[in-house]
Amino acid sequence: MSTRFKFDRFEVDANQRRLTNGGDPIEVNSRYLDALILMLSNPGQLITRDRFLDDVWKGVPVTDEALSQCITNLRRLLGDEASKPRFIETVPKHGYRFIAPVEGKHVETRIGRQITFPADWLGGASLIAACAIGGALAGVVGGFVYGLGATPDPLRPAVGAASFLMVMLSINILAGAIGGFAIGCGMAAAHRAAGRSWISTTAGAAIGGLVIGGAVKMVGADAFSVLLGKTPGGIAGGFEGMLLGGAVGLGSHLSLARVRSWPSISGAALAGGAMGAVLPLMGGRLMGASLDSLAATFPESPLNIDALGRWFGETHFGIIAQMGFGAFEGFVFGTAITVAIRYANTLLSELEAR
Repeated sequence: MSTRFKFDRFEVDANQRRLTNGGDPIEVNSRYLDALILMLSNPGQLITRDRFLDDVWKGVPVTDEALSQCITNLRRLLGDEASKPRFIETVPKHGYRFIAPVEGKHVETRIGRQITFPADWLGGASLIAACAIGGALAGVVGGFVYGLGATPDPLRPAVGAASFLMVMLSINILAGAIGGFAIGCGMAAAHRAAGRSWISTTAGAAIGGLVIGGAVKMVGADAFSVLLGKTPGGIAGGFEGMLLGGAVGLGSHLSLARVRSWPSISGAALAGGAMGAVLPLMGGRLMGASLDSLAATFPESPLNIDALGRWFGETHFGIIAQMGFGAFEGFVFGTAITVAIRYANTLLSELEAR
């Protein structure tokens, strides 16, 4: 459900996070837009300072000066004056009231709340950094799962379990960070070139995953060939990066969660999980299946993840285990990246508001 508000020559599309004046877009701080939407949703009603802090700042400690600065900036963007208000009226010592006539309408839509970062270099860099950090956090989770599950006795230091775990953590964190970085670069570039639509987000994330996945696989295959004389039969590459990246990009625009502040996290988690489960059926390999391929190519190594197949009733890391762990990897990857994006967006809004 998308909500649009019209007043005077202005229009606010709450779903697309856009403020326009006569059709011309107006650049507005995300937090300030939330404050405007709150007032437009309650025209003629007093919005207290406490309600602004609860609904807009969501419990983040801020001073009254932050709210005053927010209203001052909104008035400037709308061409309003505190002494002769046409839109926002000050109720001394209490709060603010939107006094202009507001026309509101609801539009059915399948696309959820948009990822909104400023269109400048700082916004793009913040989005990329958030995706990289989110990917690295997903790698931490995956590293522990595979590091503890791929060794026969992870609690006995004598067999090198601690070293094995550290190596698996490092590999997974690096892979997750590189994948997240590429997806972030793709989304930021697509937003810059084609706007912040769900199509551009999905395409950008997919292209970013394709490019970095293909590059890493090519370099990795050459490295194994040069150093060890043979190349693993199947490791994750551009195909997997494109599909998983596209799924996470699309999922970040789905509005499946009930919690208003986090509308895209469940969408990205479910989309990533679904794609991770389907990939093995399409011949794709994520981290678990890639590790299994490495173990098969180098049987003399201590790497063996057949034990994880028994979680799914298999004697080895078969197709069912690949689907199960693929769903797990995609779910965690989508969740971690979108949580990081939301946190970075909130932090950036806080910095802009000061």
